[in-house]
Amino acid sequence: MTTESGLGSRLRYVIPIEPGEIEDFETQVKRFRAGEWREASFMAFRLRQGVYGQRQPNEQMIRIKAPYGGLTADQMDALGDAAEKYAPLKKGHITTRENVQIHHVSLDKTAEMLQMLAGVGLSTREACGNTVRNVTGCAKAGVCEREPFDVSPYAAAYARYFVRHPVSQSMPRKVKTAFSGCDVDCAITPIHDVGFIPKVQDGKRGFEMVVGGGLSIMPRLASTLYDFVSVEDYLRVTEACLRIFDRSDEERKNRMKARIKFMVHRLGIDEFRRQVEDELKQPWAKKDIDLNSLLFIDDEEQDAPIAKGDLPSMHHTNGEGSDAFQAWLATNVERQRQPGYNLVHVSIVRGDVFVEQWHQLAEIARDFAGGRARLDQQQNLVFRWVNIASLPHIFARLQEAGLADAGRHEITDIVTCPGTDTCKLGITSSMGLNMALREALSGVNLNDDPLIRRMHIKASGCPNSCGQHHIADIGFHGAAMKGGKGQQIPAYEIFLGGTYDAGEVNMGMRLRARVPAKQAPNALKSILSFYQQKRSESEHFRDFVERIGKEPFEDLIKSGVSVGPLNRENVETYMDWERTVIYKLERGEGECAV
Repeated sequence: MTTESGLGSRLRYVIPIEPGEIEDFETQVKRFRAGEWREASFMAFRLRQGVYGQRQPNEQMIRIKAPYGGLTADQMDALGDAAEKYAPLKKGHITTRENVQIHHVSLDKTAEMLQMLAGVGLSTREACGNTVRNVTGCAKAGVCEREPFDVSPYAAAYARYFVRHPVSQSMPRKVKTAFSGCDVDCAITPIHDVGFIPKVQDGKRGFEMVVGGGLSIMPRLASTLYDFVSVEDYLRVTEACLRIFDRSDEERKNRMKARIKFMVHRLGIDEFRRQVEDELKQPWAKKDIDLNSLLFIDDEEQDAPIAKGDLPSMHHTNGEGSDAFQAWLATNVERQRQPGYNLVHVSIVRGDVFVEQWHQLAEIARDFAGGRARLDQQQNLVFRWVNIASLPHIFARLQEAGLADAGRHEITDIVTCPGTDTCKLGITSSMGLNMALREALSGVNLNDDPLIRRMHIKASGCPNSCGQHHIADIGFHGAAMKGGKGQQIPAYEIFLGGTYDAGEVNMGMRLRARVPAKQAPNALKSILSFYQQKRSESEHFRDFVERIGKEPFEDLIKSGVSVGPLNRENVETYMDWERTVIYKLERGEGECAV
């Protein structure tokens, strides 16, 4: 069995690698180039291998799965090597699904890249297509004070069980799954097709199981299928759900309304549960599932640095290091339940990690975190098992890598999807908006207003909500609006008052007002200023939005929008962020529903 260097023979990879599968993919690419595949059929085939077409012709996005967000140092090095060799922009992008995406890869080089990644146990199998996608998890699982048990082995078992499973190869649509570590629900299970929250009942481990959540158009929160499903049964119950979903003719009639959320809404959770219980009476459900052979047991504590010492003083010669260190400690460091150890949250701007940064993160993991890290749904990276005495040293190393920003999971920690940079469905440059909003916030005194600091901003380049804009305090999704003489202007629709903290998830209110992309930063500052002026003492933003309603915000946005004719004075309004040409809506046919 392949092992990681320096971590011992006990460590196995979560998703089994099948070399023949990659070799076959290379053969099929050659057949496609020779005209032996119809394009639609080949597209479905390559999507199951995690190879996704971009809006740029003949360029691919490779989506690499990190089950429950887990990565090793060797895997981070491999991601850096892959980005350097195959990605013109020399970076990998962390997604809200705890994947890593590498863009602008030539189709003819994809098999070679997949072989490189397979060498360290990284898999792209079923990262795309109508399959069970990457299984996300809470980055604190295994070290959280509130958790009843570590869900990581069970999340890994779920990933192993359903990868290459006959039922999950061509479902009506994709299935997204999340495992939270405790009832605070950091993995945001209500927005997933299937979600698990751990419980112990009568001394037995199990999960509250929810189904039918999802964002995009017509967002819905998941319903509880069972208050408790034992760990011996959770895979079987999930398979029953997927079998019902897979054979549903109704869901195959319209791919735009084919997610499990529509099925659960159509049937109602009680009827769906009845069908699940009928399905569990079928012969397939009587077969034993060898859970122990599927569990991924990785004793991280055995590789952790020895915990010792108190936090030493931090002195830098740059004049601001001490203050910067204290600010970083306050927002990016969290004690774990094991005495003497800490989680270190690394804020990744726009989710982009460049070649050298991958290698620097890998070395930090080896030196201070037992050779491991985890990704989270905020597009950040988390080191665990960090000795308290090592915190100044990690901070200094992160400064060298340009990754020592404070403010993790605060208002400046903005989440965005790639948008029109690469996505066929993109309408606007959400990545460009991210930087513009961050710059706008740099002029706001956040230190004096903790209620503003704790807010979340998320943006998507289209309504599909890959940036999870529905659940942000302030969410943006890409749109287009008309300017002078019918010219198009890149724009955003705005959602207010969403939440996903402390186990509470709510969808934001959609404003009936669009704002030009170039005016979105001013709209953000106007919303924040209005909130500061009109709120009651200690009133959180969502409570404020619920109290006053959306109409005052709509009036505020509309009053600030200025759209003139396309001329020299207004030309910027007709361009998107990080673009130098006049905007034109160019939206291709996406591959998510193929």
